[in-house]
Amino acid sequence: MENMNSNKLYNPEFSKHGYIQVYTGDGKGKTTASLGLAMRALGRGWNVLIVMFTKGGNDYGELYSFSQLCEDLKGKVKIVQAGLDRIVYSQNISDQDKKLIQEGWNVAKKAIKNDEYQLIILDEANIAIDLNLINLDEMLEVLKNKPEDMEIVLTGRNAKKEIIDIAHLVSEILPVKHYWDIGIKARKGIEF
Repeated sequence: MENMNSNKLYNPEFSKHGYIQVYTGDGKGKTTASLGLAMRALGRGWNVLIVMFTKGGNDYGELYSFSQLCEDLKGKVKIVQAGLDRIVYSQNISDQDKKLIQEGWNVAKKAIKNDEYQLIILDEANIAIDLNLINLDEMLEVLKNKPEDMEIVLTGRNAKKEIIDIAHLVSEILPVKHYWDIGIKARKGIEF
């Protein structure tokens, strides 16, 4: 196998730089992709913050998995749930939703400003922005002024054009076929 240092795709100079990634689209797998990235970063000794906007409750397989990490890795990851235990739509936004999302956003902003993590995942941030629960201009300002070596990931449907424009990597996950269309409900271990 060819040495990674001689591979033209690997450049150590750019591996020290942090970028903005966006996982969006109507397909399944945006959060899953970001959490896979979190595991990869933890495996390299990075400090990771995951803020889960619009997601509360404890019935998520990923929360259980992260809680079972070895002590060394547990000390390198922080998960903040910034939502109620339900799906948020424009018609059902409550004052409690607004409060929890703002609290999560404040944690994220402070962590970015203080350069506390190498990877910050803002799970469902695109949804929170789309629902006007996080101010788009404020998000853009925070992203534009992030520490140079910090990687930030935003997930969720309906990513705003302005977010896509400043991102360095954008993956749009499109549904080609989904078993929900034939009546299969969400399954533990797969969807949550």
